[in-house]
Amino acid sequence: MSEQPVRVGLVGYGTAGAFFHAPLIHATGGLRLAAVVTRDPERQAEVAARYGAEGVGDVDLLWDRCDLVVVASPNRTHASLATEALRHGRAVVVDKPFARTAEEAEPVVRLAAERGLPLTVFQNRRWDGDFLTVRRLAGDGELGEVLRLESRFERWRPAPKGGWRESGGPGEAGGLLYDLGSHLVDQAIQLLGPVRSVYCESDVRREGVGADDDTFVALTHAGGARSHLWASSLAAQLGPRFRVLGSKAAYVKHGLDVQEERLRAGRSPGEAGFGDEPEDRWGVLGAGDELRAVPTEAGDYLGFYRGVERALRAGAPVPVRPESAVEALTVIEAARRSAEESAVISLG
Repeated sequence: MSEQPVRVGLVGYGTAGAFFHAPLIHATGGLRLAAVVTRDPERQAEVAARYGAEGVGDVDLLWDRCDLVVVASPNRTHASLATEALRHGRAVVVDKPFARTAEEAEPVVRLAAERGLPLTVFQNRRWDGDFLTVRRLAGDGELGEVLRLESRFERWRPAPKGGWRESGGPGEAGGLLYDLGSHLVDQAIQLLGPVRSVYCESDVRREGVGADDDTFVALTHAGGARSHLWASSLAAQLGPRFRVLGSKAAYVKHGLDVQEERLRAGRSPGEAGFGDEPEDRWGVLGAGDELRAVPTEAGDYLGFYRGVERALRAGAPVPVRPESAVEALTVIEAARRSAEESAVISLG
């Protein structure tokens, strides 16, 4: 590849495209947001003014304008658009969830391998500051053996916002199990390894909503540890973001990583201290009465796109192996089946 910036084509300029992908691409050295697929004239004008990118109304207009395609369209289109981009010889980033099912995702992974093209999935919350802190504490032995991971993405949103995420069923990959569950399951696997059994309770609690908005998933990992994962839009009081119980100590952390709120506020992810968390939001480590605040690692969503740039320029491994996203989808499918059957589902 030439020394010119990698031209990036972004498919979709909704929440994921506008608040996450576009600003992160723009702030990553060696990448240039060249074109954005959106039919909305106001959004086309916005991407031109903010990023110098061309707004185009159809994905077929993208291929001559980019080297890398980022798929941030509705979930049901992820696998098909990624396949189309690979067939046009383009490297691909797919927003999570990678696909609706593992069966739908696997041919995309095979196609990328056959064509020798980089393919990766935007599991950006591997770069959350709090999760980086949990991984460091576990890796340094401060927790001892991790026995149980409790992880939550909870909101108080009693009035539905509307849209396909809340109304769409499995065919749309809507609902919290696919949305926030994609992050929760991925983080659990990254920390504790492969999953051997899955139990799930999944409900629709709010009037006018057609997809799950209150879900609990319990995972038993091959090593014996357990993960308890919550995703809810109807949590009137929020639980801790993380409660990690180990044989030596526990780590408890409240509040979300700061990067999303800063991206939504329009701050640049390239500014100094963008991922730094203030001291009053740090988590607590210890056992019994011996507790101490632990500085939260700096969050680094830009680390994902720096990894993408290295994969394209230097042939480095992609920042998220697509096979790991297929593994998470297998767990999500088992969770959906568990909720439907009120049963524990064993995985091979």
